Amino acid sequence: MSGEANSADGAWRVLPAVFYPAAGVILAFVAGAIVFTDTLESGFGQLQGFIASYFGWFYILSVAFFLFFVLWLAFSRYGQIRLGGNDSRPEFTRPTWFAMLFSAGMGIGLLFWSVAEPIMHFSSPPTGEGGTPQAAVRALNITYFHWGLHPWAIYSLVGLSLAYFSYRRGMPLTIRSAFYPLLGDRIYGPLGHAIDITAVVGTLFGVATSLGLGAQQINAGFSHVFGLPNNIGVQIALIAGITVIATISVVTGVNVGIRRLSEFNIIVAVLLCLFLFVVGPTVFILKLWVQSSGYYLQHLLETTMWTSTFSDPAWQASWTLFYWGWWISWAPFVGMFIARISKGRTIREFVLGVLLVPTVVGFLWIAIFGGSAIYLELFTETSIAAAVEESIPVAMFQLLENFPFGMVASLVATMVIVTFFVTSSDSGSLVIDMITSGGNTNPPVLTRIFWAVLEGVVAAVLLATGGLIALQTAAITTGLPFCAIMLLMAWSLMRALREELIWKEPPVRAEPEDYPAPDFP
Repeated sequence: MSGEANSADGAWRVLPAVFYPAAGVILAFVAGAIVFTDTLESGFGQLQGFIASYFGWFYILSVAFFLFFVLWLAFSRYGQIRLGGNDSRPEFTRPTWFAMLFSAGMGIGLLFWSVAEPIMHFSSPPTGEGGTPQAAVRALNITYFHWGLHPWAIYSLVGLSLAYFSYRRGMPLTIRSAFYPLLGDRIYGPLGHAIDITAVVGTLFGVATSLGLGAQQINAGFSHVFGLPNNIGVQIALIAGITVIATISVVTGVNVGIRRLSEFNIIVAVLLCLFLFVVGPTVFILKLWVQSSGYYLQHLLETTMWTSTFSDPAWQASWTLFYWGWWISWAPFVGMFIARISKGRTIREFVLGVLLVPTVVGFLWIAIFGGSAIYLELFTETSIAAAVEESIPVAMFQLLENFPFGMVASLVATMVIVTFFVTSSDSGSLVIDMITSGGNTNPPVLTRIFWAVLEGVVAAVLLATGGLIALQTAAITTGLPFCAIMLLMAWSLMRALREELIWKEPPVRAEPEDYPAPDFP
């Protein structure tokens, strides 16, 4: 491309109008955080409260729309359209596809919250009395709400848009391509650059949020198993060490490092889940899963549209809005990654696969881990809630020690967290690099390393300047502008699909190889 910056050996190829502004914004944040640590730390809570008070309704309404929109697409006449040529078929088998999208989508976060969140909603619910059987079902419902259909609908919209425009319309695999029906060739100018910059910044802070949570939990696991000190210094050291592993993985690419790690950590995570299911309160878990899933479906619309109008917005800011901002800031990363591995699937298969399979698996995971913790609270003398109140990251390990082979299980859980940490980092780095390289699906090694290292640096800075509040605020803040971009993305996708049905074929040939990406100005 004429706008690329090339070294003599071709190892550093970027789109300057995206790479340098995005990197500059992020590095400026890092520098400001180091110089103005105290000011930044106090400002995180205020910023979170401001966004919750004035933009909470926007988040709630937008995410509700994303869910209903992608479901409508799946069952509409557009569902039979294939993401690629009419004769194209998927590159990966369905089991591998599910493993890769689930690992990248929320693996590390689900490990962090699957015990802590149900227990916290059980003991201190937003409404009603805590510590009762009714509170247990409501606690699972809230957790399902945050980890179920809604986040996967967010990922589905972005992934579907990118896959359609790349594999069906022959455009670069980058965020700006999804806006061609609205902007035309202007996607290759300042407007397109701004869209990609927003996506890069949001993605990096979203991934950094997950890395920060993962570092806290890995530290808690090592502290629980090996007696390692549990503090910020150790967590930063863990981020540094695991970032090195993630960098090695991202250099090897999707088909080697990321694919193999995704398959490995899914297998180990399933074994851990089955272990607790067998040694834990099995019948109670099954009954709770069925009852809480039914409660979730029964109250889905009510929960979706709840805006905390007549109550303190602080709870919703700390939970629902944090999650919606987190998922939206992850959407460019997960959406592009899912698009990258979904060529050849129909829109119906894509939407239903991305929505339903991870949701059902996630619900079962939450019922096993969160349900076991609630069982201990209701029917034994053990108090997981007290441990969670003292330290959220240690919740998983406090639970496992109450069952046979608890120390071994804690060690395995720590290993799973580490591998999910790596897959989140390397997948995020690869996607960011693809955006800043103008849609190149095999971006340069040097820039992959740059983004992997920068993710670790931002995660460390967020932990050092505000801990969990800083991580939550970063997700909510960076997700807000991309939420508006996603609404426009849905409109653009709808226009493109209507055009295709009118013309009876894609307006351009299907294979991207036949239409190399245009030169950026």
